Amino acid sequence: MSRTRSAQPDPRATLRGGLPDRYLTPEDIAEIFEVPKETVYQWRKKRVGPPGFRIGKHIRYDPADVLAHVAERKSTDQDAA
Repeated sequence: MSRTRSAQPDPRATLRGGLPDRYLTPEDIAEIFEVPKETVYQWRKKRVGPPGFRIGKHIRYDPADVLAHVAERKSTDQDAA
């Protein structure tokens, strides 16, 4: 029996509740931040989003790096206000 999209946990809920036990895909990042997947690829190209790394031809994101990126952005935004 294959897993359907609805059977998979929401990455946003998993990330809020603790670090997921797997690396995140660009699709996960797009879902977490509620942006199009193309935006995630543009962030990577411009080096402005969470840092990712390659596994062969695939891009993956370490959940700890994503949380650190969010914390840094929050801090920067609060300092600017």
